[in-house]
Amino acid sequence: MAWSIADVARMSGVTSRTLRHYDEIGLLPPAWTGHGGLRHYEEADLLRLQQILLMRELGLGLRDIQAVLDSQVDRLAALREHHERLLGERDRLETLVRTVSRTIAELEEGKGGDGMTKINRPENLFEGFDHAGAEVEAEVRERWPQQWEQSRRATEAMTAEDMERWQREATAQMVRMAEFMVAGVPVTDPAVQAEVEIHYRSVCSFWTPNACAYKGVGQTYVDDPRFRANFDRIAEGLAAYQRDAMAVYADARLD
Repeated sequence: MAWSIADVARMSGVTSRTLRHYDEIGLLPPAWTGHGGLRHYEEADLLRLQQILLMRELGLGLRDIQAVLDSQVDRLAALREHHERLLGERDRLETLVRTVSRTIAELEEGKGGDGMTKINRPENLFEGFDHAGAEVEAEVRERWPQQWEQSRRATEAMTAEDMERWQREATAQMVRMAEFMVAGVPVTDPAVQAEVEIHYRSVCSFWTPNACAYKGVGQTYVDDPRFRANFDRIAEGLAAYQRDAMAVYADARLD
């Protein structure tokens, strides 16, 4: 069975103009083109479009999506990986929703006679938050107090939308690094180092590490089990690959 471009646009919510653009850049060519240049899509094309949209949700650009799709052999395995990542993100967000909902309820109902809000279990305020960076933050604050203060000010200035966008970009960057790792690209390769440059610039939006500090962050990705789990959820061994790539970058580019 085949669907016209108008059918696909209606089903997916992607505009016909965008679908034509995907065709022009080779990301999603139609199964065949009919009379008058009308594009028609088959089931395999719809599945490919779903993968494209999933990766767009993760914050990947079109060039990166093209590279991922070109490197994939097993579409079902790729979908399972996307599914696992989405489930993990869903669970994290559901926990945070429960945490915030509970706090709202306590703030609305827990006013004491002195007019002060009573929080029954303060530890519940922090359920679902990722504390993996606590040890890193403590070390940075002790060894580089100026940079720590820079990071604190930058974080406080971020809106919820800013943080969500940063998290999407960080996940996308991890996925791109995983693609390099799986393909066997050495960490010294210019393309890998270009990705590390993106990572370093992202870190610099919070604080500016020197070579020693940046390599220390990379080592923490491996040593801290929570950090390592975040990377290895994307691909087994990614934490070590990221660390090694960061060390190469630090030695070559940083003081």
